This record gives sequence, structure tokens and C-alpha cells, in this order.
Amino acid sequence: MRHRKKGRQLGRQTKHRGALFRNLVTSLLDQERIETTEAKAKEIRGFTDRMITLGKEGTLPARRRALGFLRSKSVVSKLFDDVAARFKDRPGGYTRIIKTRRRIGDAAEMVAIELVARQDTTTRNKSVSGQSQSSSGEQSAST
Repeated sequence: MRHRKKGRQLGRQTKHRGALFRNLVTSLLDQERIETTEAKAKEIRGFTDRMITLGKEGTLPARRRALGFLRSKSVVSKLFDDVAARFKDRPGGYTRIIKTRRRIGDAAEMVAIELVARQDTTTRNKSVSGQSQSSSGEQSAST
């Protein structure tokens, strides 16, 4: 029976696996999009959701718990100030996994895991739409 055997071992010992998850979650909250293997992405979803929920809570004990896991003061301050504000009305499901490619060396399935409400996507969409409008205006003026 496989009772209480949740989680993947990922070919690592317990301490190494815990450090890997901490590093991946810290990078995800800092960069808001990372590329990793599918198994690792599926494992860090829960940790990331828990950290964002702590950020939404916003109390000092929640900040200390987040610092205990993330170990980066700048990422924790970003989590509590910026990321939690973006997800304040969302009850869960803060991450999205998108399949990207197969890795060359071992053909592992690579995915991009990102926050659902990313800051840079809104600014990028505005700048792209602004550029396309100006370029189309230039084309119509030249003809």
C-alpha cells in the first residue's frame, strides 16, 4: 500500500529536495516565470500557492513563516507588497503550467511555470499594442 507517500523524490535526498523546492519557489516569485521540468513544476505549485496565501494574510507571523521558507528578504517583501495585492480577490490557483519543449540532452518534458497575473505581461501588451498602432499609422500615411 502506498499510504502517506505523497510527492516525488526527483532522485534527491530529503534535504537536497527541500533546498531545490525553496530555490525554485524563490525564483518563481522573483522572476514570475521560470522554465523547469514538468515534475518539478507540478511539485512547486503547492508551495507557491501557500506562499502567496501567506502574502495575502499579511500579518507579521505570516511574513516570518514566508522568510523561513524563502530565505530572501527582497522576494518576501515583493510577495507581501506586490504579488499578494494582485491576487487579493482570487481564492486559489495562482500558477499556470505551459508545456514548452523537450530538453536536448535527456528528452525531459520542459514546461514554463508562471504566475497567472504577471506584472510584465500587462506592460508588454500595452507597449506592443502601442507600437502596432503607431506602425500601422505610419504605413497608411506613407501610401
